[in-house]
Amino acid sequence: MIWLDTFVQGVLLGGLYALFAAGLSLVFGIMRLVNLAHGDLIVLAAYLILGLVTALGLHPALAALIALPPMFVLGWLLQTHVLNRVLGEDILPPLLVTFGLSIVTQNALLEGFSADSRKLSVGAIEAQSVSVGPVTVGLMPLLTLASAIAVIFLLNQLFYRTALGRAFRATSDDAVTVQLMGIRPERVFAIATGIALVVATISAFYLGTRANFDPSIGPARLLYAFEAVIIGGLGSLWGTLAGGMVIGVAQALGAAINPEWQILSGHIAFVIVLMLRPRGLLPRATD
Repeated sequence: MIWLDTFVQGVLLGGLYALFAAGLSLVFGIMRLVNLAHGDLIVLAAYLILGLVTALGLHPALAALIALPPMFVLGWLLQTHVLNRVLGEDILPPLLVTFGLSIVTQNALLEGFSADSRKLSVGAIEAQSVSVGPVTVGLMPLLTLASAIAVIFLLNQLFYRTALGRAFRATSDDAVTVQLMGIRPERVFAIATGIALVVATISAFYLGTRANFDPSIGPARLLYAFEAVIIGGLGSLWGTLAGGMVIGVAQALGAAINPEWQILSGHIAFVIVLMLRPRGLLPRATD
């Protein structure tokens, strides 16, 4: 029973990691861009939610909804005025620019909010739990997993069942040819980054309600997100959910054996999956 509970808690933790990774997976699948500032942008969204809660006295969930449009606009502006300028055959310029963006974001948050840890309080729901068969699970972790599944489902529907999704796929396949069809890749990329930051804001809400956060934790969120994307298969959104769960379960099992092994266990699982399935668990089909 103990191991079943540990496994379930790992799956629930994997839902949070999948939320961290979903936006990163979307951006990579469309423009082959690894955004090294992704984790810091999640933390930025958490501080934006905190600022709205503090300034307006809002519930964090309502503050998160209000934060979605500004974060979309931020993603649009970043892609339009910064990242589109460095995209190309050479992968080094985008990596350097997003690394610089990560450093700037961390230091701006440190200057504005100090190094003190913060948390978003959502009230009694934080301590509530429900019984799922023989296992009792926290309500917030369960909501996190449900949100991760819903977000990835909606992203898949957008990607495969809408005109915008067709533009995403066409631009991903051949950004030069689609211009002959009247599609502007720069505009498509900007929309994709905006959507990625909307997803990052959703993950920031759950990050802030489930744990303390401070300006320095962005790189660790990026690492979990990146590992989930790689484990799942590059460009595969459902694979990203599976990758997040693999890391979550590995960390939970490692912590059950020895609390010091929690983080290491996730990294070991990452290496093992790559050894067995170099293209990931659910790789996206290629031409």
